[in-house]
Amino acid sequence: MTTIVNVMGEEREYEIRRLADVPTGSKCVIVKIGGHGGLRHRLMEMGFVRGETLTVIKNAPLSDPIEYQILQSRVSLRRSEAQKIDVIELTDSNLADLTKDSDQKEYYGTFVEEYDNDKLLSEKIREVSHTITVALVGNPNCGKTSFFNHATGLHEKVGNYGGVTVDIKTGIFYHKGYTIRLVDLPGTYSINEYSPEELCVREYLSRNEHDLILNIVDSSNLERNLFLTTQLIDMNTPMVMALNMFDEFQANGDKFDYKTFSTMLGFPIVPTTASKGTGIPEVLQAIIDVFENKKDITHHIHINYGNDIEDAISAVKKEIEENKDIINKYPSRYLAISALENVKHTTAELGELPNGKAILDIAQRNREHLEKHHKEAIDTQISNARYGFVRGALKQTLVSNKNNTKRWKAFRADELLTNRWLGLPVLLVFMWLMFQCTFTIGAYPQEWLDMFVGWLGGVVRDLLPAGVLNDLIVDGIIGGVGAVISFLPNILILFLFISIMEDTGYMARAAFMMDKLFHKFGLHGRSFIPYIMGFGCAVPAIMATRTLENRKDRLVTVLTIPFMSCSARLPVYLILIGTFFPHNQGLVMMSLYLFGVVVAVLTAKVLSKTVFRSVSEEFVMELPPYRVPTLRNVLIHMWDKSAQYLKKMGTVILAASIIIWALEYFPRNSASEQLVAQQIEQTESTPESDIFTADVKAAAIDSLTQLQAAVHSENSFVGRFGHLIEPVVRPCGFDWHIGVALCTGIAAKEIVVSTLGVLYQSGDTETEEGETSLQAKLLEQRWPEGSIDAGKPIYSPLMAYAFMIFVLLSAPCIATLAAIKREAGWGWVFFTLIYTVLLAWLCSMLVFQIGGLI
Repeated sequence: MTTIVNVMGEEREYEIRRLADVPTGSKCVIVKIGGHGGLRHRLMEMGFVRGETLTVIKNAPLSDPIEYQILQSRVSLRRSEAQKIDVIELTDSNLADLTKDSDQKEYYGTFVEEYDNDKLLSEKIREVSHTITVALVGNPNCGKTSFFNHATGLHEKVGNYGGVTVDIKTGIFYHKGYTIRLVDLPGTYSINEYSPEELCVREYLSRNEHDLILNIVDSSNLERNLFLTTQLIDMNTPMVMALNMFDEFQANGDKFDYKTFSTMLGFPIVPTTASKGTGIPEVLQAIIDVFENKKDITHHIHINYGNDIEDAISAVKKEIEENKDIINKYPSRYLAISALENVKHTTAELGELPNGKAILDIAQRNREHLEKHHKEAIDTQISNARYGFVRGALKQTLVSNKNNTKRWKAFRADELLTNRWLGLPVLLVFMWLMFQCTFTIGAYPQEWLDMFVGWLGGVVRDLLPAGVLNDLIVDGIIGGVGAVISFLPNILILFLFISIMEDTGYMARAAFMMDKLFHKFGLHGRSFIPYIMGFGCAVPAIMATRTLENRKDRLVTVLTIPFMSCSARLPVYLILIGTFFPHNQGLVMMSLYLFGVVVAVLTAKVLSKTVFRSVSEEFVMELPPYRVPTLRNVLIHMWDKSAQYLKKMGTVILAASIIIWALEYFPRNSASEQLVAQQIEQTESTPESDIFTADVKAAAIDSLTQLQAAVHSENSFVGRFGHLIEPVVRPCGFDWHIGVALCTGIAAKEIVVSTLGVLYQSGDTETEEGETSLQAKLLEQRWPEGSIDAGKPIYSPLMAYAFMIFVLLSAPCIATLAAIKREAGWGWVFFTLIYTVLLAWLCSMLVFQIGGLI
């Protein structure tokens, strides 16, 4: 692997190697000591410290162990132990680079020969190789991601509910000469691998890819949060604790002697308020101090589980210590406890050892003895012991303000918002308000942007000479991208409301209220959170299903999330609802969102009764206290979504608009098109008369020009494809233009609007007051001569609603399909494609046909 270090203000890249992989005769400098507990301390006692130079002398006859010269002594290490030491090999290129800014340039020729000069090089590497990997570990909703954002300057998603972080995120930044890699792990209540996020955290911590752990703890809920801390203590990894949300803790009138508590646990504890950035510099300094092994900063403790359990741990531990390789990877005590708890990940690895069967037999015998003697499951006994340790430590250091009522006032809003009779109506009113504001408030900037796009198209058409380039820019790029970009303000307003739901804690309440209803349809109450997130974007919503512990719940939720109306569908809704439902915009839009939810839960019911018949997990979810949304988090949320939207404008939608334009533009000058062109020329050359007045002539030319455009469009490549699929979409009330737009929408739903913008050439259309250029084009469309409805408007309120139903239910975008593939596999991707398209066609057809009869 490589690392980026800072030398004299310059960033340079060096290859980091494991000491076991350095060839015989090579010199290298130690940059990091891994391992844990006794092994790590023994290595340091023998001189293996960061910045020290050593030489590889030779391998033993059987290639293991390896002999090294360090300081003035010879030391041998097994390969498994040498794998824990990271070094930079002293190649000529590394030497030249590291010494080029040094005052000892004249010594370079004998640099690797002189011990004193080796020490100078060691000091130089000691300065430049300070890279610290820190794993952020904590309960859900404890503020890990807020800390991550403030420390790194990145903009990861945060919210006031558990499960916001569903993947591993890494941020790299520089602090006081150190390169710090901050790894934000999913929130977890423990590391017993009962859920995907627990397994994710456990596997990462077990791989020993971090130098230390930053344990983020919610100070308002110490006892529950510290349970995870006791498990991390068993892992025997250097640690720092950030006592987060300390401002709320102090406001409650509670007192905590965290300095004494720090001494009791054996690592630094720093109060923080991550949402405001308070205490973060002090935490980073504590991280550096622990990394540098400063005296009296840390000491390791053992959680006392009681005599019976401790005897069992000792028996299992003794058998495990027969295998030096595995105890170089994990502390033997941690392995013994995990074996007693029968943790699958650990027992599988222990079972592969030469004495693995003996280890597991001893663990099983002791487990059965403890459970029989105490009449409790072993994991319950160990959990009780951990909570006992936590309670004992807090009893000596924590003084709670029993007279404080403020902490309960944080839940006072639940008297209304989760009321048995008023909770669901309030939720529906909030959603209606969200959609209505999306229209009414967003209408003004949307109109300004659309006017700008129309003006820009007219200016470009006048500036450029007539021809292919002019048509490409005006009709293809401006007409396609411009038709979509004007909806950015509406999307920002939608995300503003979603961000408020997340940050206040109302999102978790919505899941609480919907659990009983969802459970009847085979869904978990927590599925409601990914559903609401799906109103923004289906991809993070699908990733958020990882917080559901049961695989059946996860898959059913993943497969039904595409029916949520994501923000990509919003431009289609806005253009059609604004045109055909001007007086009931919020209600019509809300009906679409609810229709998607209804289809999703009905699909979930079918899946639960057929493919997925296992029982859903119990509903266990933390309800966080209500909090006032921070302006910073709300703005970050809105900025990220606008940046994603604009990026899509400049990539996927731009490319699709150009492709659609080219397919619509070519081929040129077909026979039928030339025939109409000749008629235009004849009309233009016909002299005016009393009957054939100037107005009649202009009208005739205009009519023929429109006919020429229609003939060209139908004879183009996209027109031919559209006419091929028109019989399929005609029962839904759609013509070939709409059929083509729906097909292109598989790439990204916004492309539906951009395709219509290109096909109807709305780039430089003059607009009437309150009416966008594309809206004007939609109102102009008529069924062509020869069709059953010749001369009638193609677009009507009924057809527009059927159109929106098809967009709502049809195949999700490529990014969503990729997310489904990651979470469920290729088989469910194909199922999603086929099922959603057929369902969309069926529902749209029924809406149009039954609506027409009514």
